This record gives sequence, structure tokens and C-alpha cells, in this order.
Amino acid sequence: MFLITLFAILFGSLFVPNIWFENWVSPILLISNLAIGVVLVSKKRFLYIVLLVLLILTFLIQVRDAFTETLNTSLSLLKLACYFLFYAIVSLEIIKQVAKAKSIKSNVILGLISGYISLGLLAFFMFLTIEIIEPNSFSGLVLEVDANLNLKEQLLYFSYVTLLTIGYGEIVPVSELAQKGAILVALIGQFYLVILTAIVVGKYINQQSE
Repeated sequence: MFLITLFAILFGSLFVPNIWFENWVSPILLISNLAIGVVLVSKKRFLYIVLLVLLILTFLIQVRDAFTETLNTSLSLLKLACYFLFYAIVSLEIIKQVAKAKSIKSNVILGLISGYISLGLLAFFMFLTIEIIEPNSFSGLVLEVDANLNLKEQLLYFSYVTLLTIGYGEIVPVSELAQKGAILVALIGQFYLVILTAIVVGKYINQQSE
């Protein structure tokens, strides 16, 4: 379910009108993803409490946003911080589980995919926070009628392009903070692929030879 909601967050806008997806569907999917994450770490009391607090905070802010048209920058940043912490914790937990796995089964592969997608969302929330704190940190953003919606869609795209180190170049980080963030995301993406893939392949080879 965790992986399914991640894919829905990424590609749901292809099947639902953008404005509906951004205003209603995406928040529901993100909250659902957080709730599933809380269940996944329920055996670890400390992490369970931390993620539960993040879930409650995010839910309350999201409900407030749904019924209020006025934008509260402080609450928006708090919500982004909650999402950032959540996906940072989840990514680390997935990495730990993959590294500790004694045998390579389908759940390990799915966990590996979930961790990588979570890193992309982690990058997205970081870049969105940077753009809110320092406007115009990225050049090449094309803002049309709904500037907020377009900004999120394009930064989500930029986050995964950077994580995958594709770098088409149509969106470019121009502020120092955005540039450092882009470097960090690219490095994390490479480390994840190289190190974790090597661990999984090594364990799979050992598993087959036994």
C-alpha cells in the first residue's frame, strides 16, 4: 500500500484534472501515505510516536488549508517540515531494513523502490521550502494561471530529474542554497543506487549460491 500511494502521488495528476488533484486528491494521498508509514513502524515505539505526531500536525494543517483561502506561510513551512521529516525517517528505515535483510525477497525489492521514490519526495519538499523562503531560487519555472500549482508540479519534476541525475537543464537552481540542495540530492541519489544496489545484488548472489 505504501508503494501504491507513492505512485498515485507521482502520477495521479495524469488521470485527475490538475486543480482537483492538487487541492483534494494529492493531500489525501499524502496523508494516507503518512498513515501507512506510521503503521509500518508501529513496532518501534519512538519512531511510531514521532511519525504519529507528524501525521496529526500535517492533518490539522491540511484541514485548515482546505477550509481557508488565506495562505499562512508559517503553517505552510511547518507542513513542509513535517513531510520532510517523515520521508527522511522512512527513507532511513527502509535503507536499514534493506541493509539488514538476510535474504532477498519481493518485499526487499519493493522496499528498495519505495525508498528511492521517498527520496524524490524528500527532495521535492526541500526545494519547495527553498523556493518559499528564497523566491526565484530556480530559473526556468513557467508559472501560468495557477502559479502555486505549476510551481509544485515543476519542482516535483525537477526533484526527480536531479535525483536521477538526468539534468535536462530547463530548470536551473540559481541561488546558492538551491544549488547546494541540488548537489546533495544528486549525491544521495547516486549513493543510494550504487551502495544499496551493490548490497542487494551481493546478497542475492550469495543466496543463489547457498
